[in-house]
Amino acid sequence: MTKEVLYLKIANIIEEQIFSETLKIGDKLPSIRALQKLHDVSLNTIKQAFLELESKSLIESRPKSGFYISKTSNRKLAIPSMNKLKLSENQAAPEDLITKVFDTLKDKSISRFSLGVPDESLLPIAKLNKGILKAARNWAESGTSYESVQGNADLRRNIAKWSLILDGKLSEDDFVITSGAMNAIYNCLMAVAKRGDTIAIESPVYFGIIQVAQTLGLNIIELPTHPVTGVDLEALKKVIHKIDVCCFMSNFSNPLGSLMPDESKIELVKMLTHHNIPLIEDDLYGNLFFGRSRPKPCKYYDEAGIVMWCGSVSKTLAPGFRVGWVAPGKFKDQIIREKLVQTICQPSLYQEVIADFLEHGRYDHHLRNFRNTLYTNSLHFQRTIEDCFPENTKISQPQGGSFLWLELDKSIDTAVLFDTAVKQKIGFAPGRVFTQHDQYNNCMRLNFAVEWNEKTEFDLKRLGQLIKNTI
Repeated sequence: MTKEVLYLKIANIIEEQIFSETLKIGDKLPSIRALQKLHDVSLNTIKQAFLELESKSLIESRPKSGFYISKTSNRKLAIPSMNKLKLSENQAAPEDLITKVFDTLKDKSISRFSLGVPDESLLPIAKLNKGILKAARNWAESGTSYESVQGNADLRRNIAKWSLILDGKLSEDDFVITSGAMNAIYNCLMAVAKRGDTIAIESPVYFGIIQVAQTLGLNIIELPTHPVTGVDLEALKKVIHKIDVCCFMSNFSNPLGSLMPDESKIELVKMLTHHNIPLIEDDLYGNLFFGRSRPKPCKYYDEAGIVMWCGSVSKTLAPGFRVGWVAPGKFKDQIIREKLVQTICQPSLYQEVIADFLEHGRYDHHLRNFRNTLYTNSLHFQRTIEDCFPENTKISQPQGGSFLWLELDKSIDTAVLFDTAVKQKIGFAPGRVFTQHDQYNNCMRLNFAVEWNEKTEFDLKRLGQLIKNTI
């Protein structure tokens, strides 16, 4: 038997196991060396078999982890539909529903599918605590003094060094430290927009963006957003003459998980530069990629300084530390003035802890493990949803981040379903909170930045049954 036939035979065996669901989405394959011993062939034969399976998108490799059954190998459910352009109609985000979602955090017996906060079990809490003790011990003033308004110099320097995706285009002087990403976005809007201006945002969009825009008296245009490729630039072109500022999440948006292709980012930056429209880029989830490399932000393509690049460690490392940043381009002086009026500076101790975490490689190490966990979780969630939710469920296919967006049967009101689910100790975020308009009522967002265990799987299956009972 020739080598070619051998590797195809082995590949066909694995392929049959995938399609029969003996091997399911997210399952890890045996190692190359284990399969070599099992089939009594050379390592190269197994490698060729894996290459054959990869070429069909049946399996995919994950650095330092191995090969897994691809989420595209046997996908049963369609992706959610894209909505139409929504102009401002003086509607509002449902504050009461948002409050109810946040209130689920108080009860730790409720499954944490609702808010985008990573489970404590996924965070390096012990190492962070050691960092706090180290910082307090080494500082003569124990962090009690005011920092520079621009933020801790060590932290800014380490963020600049760590932001390798920008190819060294930014230095420590280009960053301003903020109290998380939402505070960065608020400062950006205060710096470049005034009451009555119009902001373009994605739809669906994180509800905090809508709340901030409405608080500042801005008119809101919700742009259709594809669950895979992000905001619809053709829709933006139709209303560009009305826009004063844009706020987009180009990498793994919340709640869709969409990823804007590089060519679209280039086109977007060129368009906004031509019209001199600032872009607030919320890149909160850019480091939570499932592929081989981190996607570039729009900031990478910004030559005129119109992109205000916002980030934080709130969704990746330490939500309660409230450490974020913005690289505001040509709007830096306005941002610093706004910060001086509002907060003056952030807590020195936490800035120093994060700076130390970045400097000594602990953050990179944590992110590698965290990304692997999130990716595996996303596959577990998708597999369980495909098995246990109604067949007409539509589900997003994120390439990073920590969310799944589900579109259910049109007869289902997820705001009503939410009350029923919480009584069963199951949380999720109803779709209505991600828009100012009366839409997405049959949608929901699920957070998979949780510990995957028997209880998590059981609760997700119970949620699927609740949905089936509702139809």
